[in-house]
Amino acid sequence: MDLLRTPDERFENLPDYPFEPHYVEVDSGEGEAIRVHHLDEGDPGAPIVLLLHGEPSWSYLYRHMIPVLVGAGLRAVAVDLVGFGRSDKPATRTDYTYQRHVDWTGSVVDHLGLSDVTLVCQDWGGLIGLRLVAENPDLFSRVVTANTFLPTGDIEPGEAFRNWRDFSQDTDTFPAGDIVNMATTTDLSADVIAAYDAPFPDENYKEGARQFPLLVPATTDDPARDANLKAWDVLRAWDKPFLTAFSDNDPITRGGDKAFQAEIPGAAGQPHTTIEGGGHFLQEDRGPELARVVADFVAST
Repeated sequence: MDLLRTPDERFENLPDYPFEPHYVEVDSGEGEAIRVHHLDEGDPGAPIVLLLHGEPSWSYLYRHMIPVLVGAGLRAVAVDLVGFGRSDKPATRTDYTYQRHVDWTGSVVDHLGLSDVTLVCQDWGGLIGLRLVAENPDLFSRVVTANTFLPTGDIEPGEAFRNWRDFSQDTDTFPAGDIVNMATTTDLSADVIAAYDAPFPDENYKEGARQFPLLVPATTDDPARDANLKAWDVLRAWDKPFLTAFSDNDPITRGGDKAFQAEIPGAAGQPHTTIEGGGHFLQEDRGPELARVVADFVAST
């Protein structure tokens, strides 16, 4: 497996991102070691909140949430998925599969020895994170979902997703920072847009970002369907606390919160919230508000 590593200088002096980098190495599945970056802030003995981002963002997305979580007495661990952020990036698109991302991220959790975890997941962070919950239920104490879903290919994904998938494949240049900006209600500054572009010095580094939209199960013959169906079997018996905190302005995942609330026993009676004024990347639009929702949920359950 050919791996690319973004030069460290690309991450210097990013706005509002003062955090120290941490790394673990996981098996690529083909014998190589993949270096995976994560942030680890707060008291090492505090309750753990695992923050998983989506596409094409990275842990920078959580920069406004982490201080609020740490201030509430929590330990915030934010992982850069393989192919994103400061993590290594396989250079061949076919090296990116749904299952590999579940395995790689699970290996990070294992290497860090995380337990009694509160998962906070958005976008692909949910597609990966909810699989981890289903496959390792004893490691997780509660879940907060935000603008995500766990598709099995039974439901047509909708026009907004189809348009996004087509754009991701057809555009000559994949503009990660502009994509994040277009999916927020906030008009991001030029230096913030540049921070979302920082992991990708050129198009060769973006194979994962381009491949992710094709990995979302959209038909019943998708290779991830069976694993996601098995995950739903576990989640339909999950009676630990499960919270939805979706935004009010995301055309891609709209309605997904209701499906979670209806299907998962642990969602019953929880203080589900709709965060007003947020787009798809609600961590960018309403990060401190979402962080307070998470902190209150951990404190009360």
